[in-house]
Amino acid sequence: MSRAEPALAWNFETDTTLIRVLAQNAEVFPDRVAMREKDKGIWNQTTWQQLLEIVLCCAAGLEELDFKAGDVMLVLGDNRPRLYAGMLAAGALGGYAMPAFPDATLDEIRHFVHEAGARFALAEDQEQVDKILDLREQGATIEHIIYDDPRGLAAYANPGLISWDTLQAKGAELVIRNPNLRNELIARAQPEGPAVFVHSSGSTGKPKGVVLSHRNLLAGVRNAYRGGAFQFGESILAYLPMAWVGDFAVTMGAGIALHFTINIPERQETVLQNLREIAPTFYLAAPRSWDNLLTTIQVRMEDSSWLKRLVYKFFMALAISAEKRKLEGGQPTLKQWLLSPIGEWLVYGPIKDQFGLTRLRGAFTGGEAMGEDTFVFYRALGIKLRQLYGQTETSAYNAIQDLNEVRLHTVGRPLPGVDIRISDAGEILVRSGSVFSGYFKQDEATRESLEDGWLHTGDAGYLEPDGHLVVLGRLSDIVHTAKGERYIPNYIENRLKFSPYIKDAAVLGSGRDTLSAIICIDKEAVGLWAELRGISYISYADLSQKPQVIALIAAAVKHVNSALPHGLQLRKFVCLHKEFDADDGEITRTRKIRRNVVEERYKPIIDAIYGHQNTVLMKAKVSYESGEVGVIERTLSVQEA
Repeated sequence: MSRAEPALAWNFETDTTLIRVLAQNAEVFPDRVAMREKDKGIWNQTTWQQLLEIVLCCAAGLEELDFKAGDVMLVLGDNRPRLYAGMLAAGALGGYAMPAFPDATLDEIRHFVHEAGARFALAEDQEQVDKILDLREQGATIEHIIYDDPRGLAAYANPGLISWDTLQAKGAELVIRNPNLRNELIARAQPEGPAVFVHSSGSTGKPKGVVLSHRNLLAGVRNAYRGGAFQFGESILAYLPMAWVGDFAVTMGAGIALHFTINIPERQETVLQNLREIAPTFYLAAPRSWDNLLTTIQVRMEDSSWLKRLVYKFFMALAISAEKRKLEGGQPTLKQWLLSPIGEWLVYGPIKDQFGLTRLRGAFTGGEAMGEDTFVFYRALGIKLRQLYGQTETSAYNAIQDLNEVRLHTVGRPLPGVDIRISDAGEILVRSGSVFSGYFKQDEATRESLEDGWLHTGDAGYLEPDGHLVVLGRLSDIVHTAKGERYIPNYIENRLKFSPYIKDAAVLGSGRDTLSAIICIDKEAVGLWAELRGISYISYADLSQKPQVIALIAAAVKHVNSALPHGLQLRKFVCLHKEFDADDGEITRTRKIRRNVVEERYKPIIDAIYGHQNTVLMKAKVSYESGEVGVIERTLSVQEA
């Protein structure tokens, strides 16, 4: 696809809207595939012309139901073409499409609905409809519920419940009856109007509403394109949660503006299979997803023959050594250079083919720091993995690493169109057309975040002399020990999570003489490690307290300590008997620690650590999918690090 092609459709103009750019795509590329969805084993295709008509019919149908500019529509479910179309339709009418995480609890969704006064909801299936009906019984203002999948809903007679097909039929009738309606719907939304209503992570309190305008989103796409993040005509897999800004910014923002082919997996459980089938050219994933994929590769290699394992280990060690030399500014050795094509044929190529990574032009990770071993592994395979730094408030894009200038400790340089400076307090400030105009109905929070056009990101960091940005962690996380030493818990926690055996960690020590940590093991990685060594276990809690596992985690803690100043080294740690859980309020849906919740809930562990106890009896509440609450009780070992 030629980079000159934007002259045919979108020309980087931000004084427009997503619906108008979609209409341009339908005019210039009417028969080109816009979306593909896997359903019952078949990839069903939707062209740009068809997508535009679906969105317009949905908008007309919503308007018939009295959806007006300024109305809010809750969107609940996994990635589905109709849910994306409904979000575009709401934006075309000047309304707010507000996606929520599909596994969000009723309390979380109730907060969003109450905050926004949502009158409409768009649900994927019966499970999500039931949640919304429960909310309505509890006093929610939702009047109309549109559902996509009709299975199990035939007997429902609740007022305001309408199927997507019925809504589309009504809308199509209105469009046919009124020849001018089509153009009116395309022209109605304004560039400064709402494109999507998402939420901040809420790591320090209730998530705050963030409304991104069409201008914000398109400015972000323009900046990222000019910074080399993606090209026109990419093929992507739309699998990220729709409530995360990264999904809308890539799938809808860049997807429409740069006319991507948007592929939607059959289910979340089939993402890896669908990834291989489509072999995307652009792929964005959180570090944990890249870690999980690496674990899958390692598990499959351990199950292969001894000869395959030998060949794999030899060539991967060779490639990893060569990549480390490159990252340090050196060149591969003659041996590495000569054997690289053989390694590509025997190992690197087959692995990439097995997981659908053969066509990747843009491979990105973002959201938090990635472990060095994971990062180097993928680059050694020939996947040019890069860091991306962005925020909900900036339409997802702030800085990326250049393809040929990757450093392990930075997130690259600011994108074209993005100004970044560091405040006297060490906070990263951002100015760009992609920055939002303020939090939804929260004037005080807006005043604290926006000042003279600069967004106070809340992140601590610094700029290197050549412009590379280093992100240290949340500024609010900066605390001091009793001896006055300054540290950022999140910085140390991310280093702990560089180990494939550690899934989450909470560093303790504010106002105390020493630092310690509560650690959650990665059950899959540690379980595989234990299986290969003949260590039996019956549960996560049992595995976490095995002496061999504790020794394994101790080695990871020791490795992190080796890079920390003496006064900030971890002195003790406890392996928790359960994972931190979003349903229990311990982490956000994007897996950021809610530090106040963790420290309150696990106060007995903290008291045991600093009370010089060797063990602690811990009871923890666990929320099950059924809504029931149980209790796990376990004696935990307090370990010297």
